[in-house]
Amino acid sequence: MSAVATPVVSPAPRDRASARRGASLANDVIEALTTVKDPELDEPITELGFVRSVALHPSGVTVHLRLPTSFCAPNFAYLMVSDAQDALRRVPGAARVTVLLDDHHDSDKINAGIAADAGYLGTFGAEAAESLDALRLTFQRKAHTAAMERCVMAALTSGAARLEDLGSLTLGDLAGGPTKEALLRRRADIGLGLAPGDLVVVDEHGDAVPDEELPLRLRLATSVRISIEGNAHFCRGLLATRYANGDSDAITTDITDTRSTS
Repeated sequence: MSAVATPVVSPAPRDRASARRGASLANDVIEALTTVKDPELDEPITELGFVRSVALHPSGVTVHLRLPTSFCAPNFAYLMVSDAQDALRRVPGAARVTVLLDDHHDSDKINAGIAADAGYLGTFGAEAAESLDALRLTFQRKAHTAAMERCVMAALTSGAARLEDLGSLTLGDLAGGPTKEALLRRRADIGLGLAPGDLVVVDEHGDAVPDEELPLRLRLATSVRISIEGNAHFCRGLLATRYANGDSDAITTDITDTRSTS
């Protein structure tokens, strides 16, 4: 999903510095939003098309988010809005940050809670069945499992590892590249070791998997990875149907800058 900025028409010499500052802030805002992930799909909300618009204005930054359906899980929705607000508040020059969720059955409740910094429990009260920390950890562990499976399959396919040796496969044995980097990030998220000698195939606590359990562990990991990727594909289709008449290439992010350039 690409972000499309509003064209700027040949600014006067005095305005060029302001235009550059505006473009820099817009880039910083988008970069911050790329760190926010859908907890279930393990992909940035920018790539999923969930960022509807970014507005730079005299008092700060306003971002509107959207989801594939109006009935997406409220806890997931709150988590993404909250994470987006936290990420944007760390952007130098962002000033006042406002993040709003559009077209969701709990938009009013979530937006009011985020604006008041009420937290998840303060926003949903008795409806908050579990803490966000527990929810986040559950999906971080699933993301790690999927990343681990991708690395193992890459090692097997390339011949760098044999099935019977997977129990002793270490991070140092893995080829460098995006697949390994993704695994390292997800291990860091859940507090697992990153040393070259650390085992690749471990459970959610970082403990080694007994050799006799490795085949089952890998089958389960494959099912987790397929589920995550399938859900991501499904959500992209729903979003495109909802907002772009089924054309996923038409899902863009509107970026505007209404600050004075004088």
